[in-house]
Amino acid sequence: MKNFVEELKWRGMLAQIMPGAEELLQKEMVTAYLGTDPTADSLHIGHLCGIMMLRHLQRCGHKPIILVGGATGMIGDPSGKSQERNLLDAETLYHNQECIKAQVAKFLDFEAEGPNAAEMVNNYDWMKDFTFLDFARTVGKHITVNYMMAKDSVQQRLNGTARDGLSFTEFTYQLLQGYDFLHLYEAKNCKMQLGGNDQWGNMTTGTELIRRTLGNDKEAYALTCPLITKSDGKKFGKTESGNIWLDRNRTSPYQFYQFWLNVSDEEAEKYIKIFTSLEKDVIDALIEEHRQDPGRRTLQKRLADEVTVMVHSQEDLDMAKEASNILFGKSTKESLLKLDEQTLLDVFAGVPHFTVNKADVIGKPLADVLTADAQCFASKGEMRKLTQGGGVSINKDKLADANQPLAESDLLDGKYLLAQQGKKKYFLITVK
Repeated sequence: MKNFVEELKWRGMLAQIMPGAEELLQKEMVTAYLGTDPTADSLHIGHLCGIMMLRHLQRCGHKPIILVGGATGMIGDPSGKSQERNLLDAETLYHNQECIKAQVAKFLDFEAEGPNAAEMVNNYDWMKDFTFLDFARTVGKHITVNYMMAKDSVQQRLNGTARDGLSFTEFTYQLLQGYDFLHLYEAKNCKMQLGGNDQWGNMTTGTELIRRTLGNDKEAYALTCPLITKSDGKKFGKTESGNIWLDRNRTSPYQFYQFWLNVSDEEAEKYIKIFTSLEKDVIDALIEEHRQDPGRRTLQKRLADEVTVMVHSQEDLDMAKEASNILFGKSTKESLLKLDEQTLLDVFAGVPHFTVNKADVIGKPLADVLTADAQCFASKGEMRKLTQGGGVSINKDKLADANQPLAESDLLDGKYLLAQQGKKKYFLITVK
């Protein structure tokens, strides 16, 4: 089996590790967990580094547990936040948990034969009947306020500009997360917690709680991955339109594919190590090939292929590539007809868009529709001249006659018309 720590190191996925953790991982099969708050019904690519850590952990022969914070998600973690989170109700949390599990199942093997099959747990299951008095006796007496106050996440909120300060609810978050570790240690023999580097304070509270509760000889460790940023220093996974989600209904496979395809060379070298399972020799060869001819974008293409298939499917990757060719390369009407409505809209999101009334345009000459109803061409004369020269296409088919009437059968998905002037000038018309 591979060495998990060495695997993380060469991939640039190791930030901090407690002394003794690497030795434990080499000595035995280790159960380790990573927590995620179910604040949405989908993970986004900001979560992917942590999920990939669990994937590598399992591939190195250890047992991964993904913890969905049904209880802690009702509170909100102050780490890196300037404001308290909105609290979620139980029904929403359950829905979000089920959606997250379906996504994580693409990365981890929950059906593996043997002791290292992945598991998903929800801390609401052991916190829902835990009374405040039980919590104060079991957890509160072991961790001092001085210890909790020293944490960076607490200090940043206390000394920050947030008007509301830090609520008691959020202040106790690190104890709740610490108790998760204690519970999993006792119930699942879980000896390690994984997470992003902003979680280091909460994670070390867990190891401290285990030792103070069960004895200093207990082996409990924390290991973090760095917080991934883009080359401009901004938060990874954020674009002008928001997060890049794993759920196709929030971010279409085409948009998802395009995100990875458009990262910089520097980012591509970093991301292909973190967000794929490709072996080191394969990645080194790809990096060398890319450096020889950066214009071919070898790294970006392979990165986009690998991550899109892993998160979505080969079919979704094929459609994303076909969609890219429609806008940027040679394609046919057949390619256009394969696109679902959302992908069609995503592909042509940046082109001029017009909306017309169906009753006004069906049966009308295209020269009238594309000049008077939708101002795609400056005049009928210009459109006729371009059409005669083979410079106008409707839904990727060359238009032979500018006076051809618009038929309902011409509409894509029953409501869209794609007009094209020359090779690269597109217009999308919505017919309502």
